Amino acid sequence: MAQNKPKKSGHKHKKQFGQNFLNNGRIIDQIVASIRPKADDHMVEIGPGEAALTEPLINVVKRMDIIEIDNDLIAPLKIRFASKPAFNLHHTDALTFDYGQLLEFLPQQPLRVVGNLPYNISSPLMFHLLNYSEHITDMHFMLQKEVVDRICAAPGNKTYGRLSVMMQYACQCEYLFTVGPENFTPPPKVDSAIVRLLPYQQKPFIADNEQAFAELVKQAFSQKRKTLRNNLKGWLDSEQIVRCEVDPGARAEALSVEQFVKLANLYYQLNSQV
Repeated sequence: MAQNKPKKSGHKHKKQFGQNFLNNGRIIDQIVASIRPKADDHMVEIGPGEAALTEPLINVVKRMDIIEIDNDLIAPLKIRFASKPAFNLHHTDALTFDYGQLLEFLPQQPLRVVGNLPYNISSPLMFHLLNYSEHITDMHFMLQKEVVDRICAAPGNKTYGRLSVMMQYACQCEYLFTVGPENFTPPPKVDSAIVRLLPYQQKPFIADNEQAFAELVKQAFSQKRKTLRNNLKGWLDSEQIVRCEVDPGARAEALSVEQFVKLANLYYQLNSQV
């Protein structure tokens, strides 16, 4: 693939949006190669910044919806891409945007979502996108490495937590590669990484009530050093936890997604009978 060299610009780093702009053509090529854009794709890019990823993607795909909140970036994006047939710009907040409205443009084509996500909104944004997961083929994000480690962590790992369980319940999660600070302007203080999320069309374990599941997972991790017996007090007693083939003396970080689903389903059954 030809190296894509983003144009240098005088755009100042905007602290409020936590933006760090990717500046290494080789890394951009590597990300695009991981995404594998196709001619009939409906791509959604969140926070294009200076369009390092937009440029190579928009030339391939059928439709590209770009979500950008920063006023200063709107005019440059329009000037640069308005003549591209795939180009559609939404000057709005990705955290509150209704991604469902995009489905009317290519009704048979599910969405493919990409983005170099600002660190401060990455978790809430991914939770928001999970509301549309049945209409999403895949998501490729650049995130803080620590966040990708948490998303992909296995039970028993010290980084395994609420984010791991919720993302792995909904998606197949794959850590692709690390991107060092030197590849950004300005350089962040931390490493970044690329993650691939493939929403399950048929989840391996199904919660009877997804809200109850989300609440129970949050409660189980509310005090990480405490056991499930303590954290789930008032939710499930020790005998009920054992009924789900889970040790009440275990900590939340030891449990698989399947075990959390069993606990949440019992909790929901007991409370829906009340």
